[in-house]
Formats: sequence, C-alpha cells, structure tokens
Amino acid sequence: MIGRRAFLAAGVAACVPLAGRAQPEEVEALAFSRLPAGAPLPAWLEPVTFRGAPAAEFALVEDEGGTVLRVRARAAASGLARTLRVDPAAYPVLAWRWKVTRLVEKGDLAKKEGDDYAARLYVTFDLDAAALDLGERLRIALARALWGERLPLAALCYVWDARAAVGTIVPNVYTDRVRMVVADSGPALLGRWVARRRDLADDFRRAFGLPAPAVTGVIVSADTDNTGESVESYFGDVRFLRR
Repeated sequence: MIGRRAFLAAGVAACVPLAGRAQPEEVEALAFSRLPAGAPLPAWLEPVTFRGAPAAEFALVEDEGGTVLRVRARAAASGLARTLRVDPAAYPVLAWRWKVTRLVEKGDLAKKEGDDYAARLYVTFDLDAAALDLGERLRIALARALWGERLPLAALCYVWDARAAVGTIVPNVYTDRVRMVVADSGPALLGRWVARRRDLADDFRRAFGLPAPAVTGVIVSADTDNTGESVESYFGDVRFLRR
C-alpha cells in the first residue's frame, strides 16, 4: 500500500558492518523473539500510517514458546517499520516466518478495491532517480508532491494472497514503484507457522530489471480497508542472510 498512501519513515537506524571488518552471517531486521511478550512495542518500530484508514492493532505476544508480533486488521490498514541499511550484494537472502489465520477473500492483485492482504512484508530500496527515465522521474516527482519526499523509489512487497500463484511478481495496482511478490497463497497452510526464504537480489532484478540497490528498511503490515474484512496474522523474526 506504499504506492497509494503516504507512509512515515525515519532515517537510517542500523547498518551492516563496514567493509574490512568481520561481517556476521546474517543481519537481524526484526528480532521479535528477543523481546518479552506483552511489552510495549520498541522505539525502533515506527508506526506506518495511511491517510483515511483506521489503524490495525499490533502487539507482542507469546506463541509456541516464543515472542512474535500479532496484527489484527478489521477494515483497517497500517504497519510497523524498521529503518536499516543492508547491502543486498553481501546479504541477498531475505528470511522470515509468518502465520495467517484467515485470508482476505475479496483480495485481488489486479484491482484497487482488492488491494488487501492478510500479511505483507515490504522491503524498501535506495534506488537512484538518475537510473530512471524522464517519464518515471516526472511521475515520482508528482507522487512525492502528493505523498511526501520519503516515498521510496522502489519496494518489493511480499504477500500472502488468497489465490494468485506463488512466485507471481506484478506491479502494485496503485504504483509500479512497488512490485508485489506472492510468497504464499491460498488456505492450505492457514493457522501454521511458515518459514520463507527469498533471493532478494534476484526478485529485485526480475521486478525492476536492475541490480538491487541498498535496502533502506522493512515494513510489516496487514490491511483490509478496501474489502472491509477482518484478519489476524503473526510475524516472526525477519533477517537478511548470506547466500
């Protein structure tokens, strides 16, 4: 939903180690498991609000012996963001866990009125505007005039869809600066924790036809404001890994 509404983003809050230093095997983007269940949301999680939409409810809860993030959306839409900077050449694999208990039945990748998902995981990128053609730069200038200067030039949005085939990559119905990637689909795995890994660098190349620039942040969300439906979903830790 980053294309259709303004979102609030902070400056870079975390970086991978500088070149020349020993680098870890992974970068933790969202480490919910390190937090106590029932605690207030940490300061490094920044609310993402959408114009005209009620906010979803977020809470740190215990599930299967560990702390995870629960999101409930009832005709609502919002998210939580963590800003960080990660080099996808060094850490090209995105890994996460999520659990969805109910699908957005009226969701539809191809329609604005169906742009709702039980779970979304955005990754935003620091794309250089100079890499875009004049027409794209003009469209982005107009979008930023409407939504704010922090609107990203490029984002991948991994979703759990109701029916689209896993692996589908298409432009968001509101903006082609966000590409939708179907990571899970359908009811077969509802109510179960599902671990996913995606080759972030390859997904970006397939989506935009360019090498992946630096990652600038991640956002977790669920939204049902278009369809008016209700969902409850859960997110585990999100990490960037070496290949």
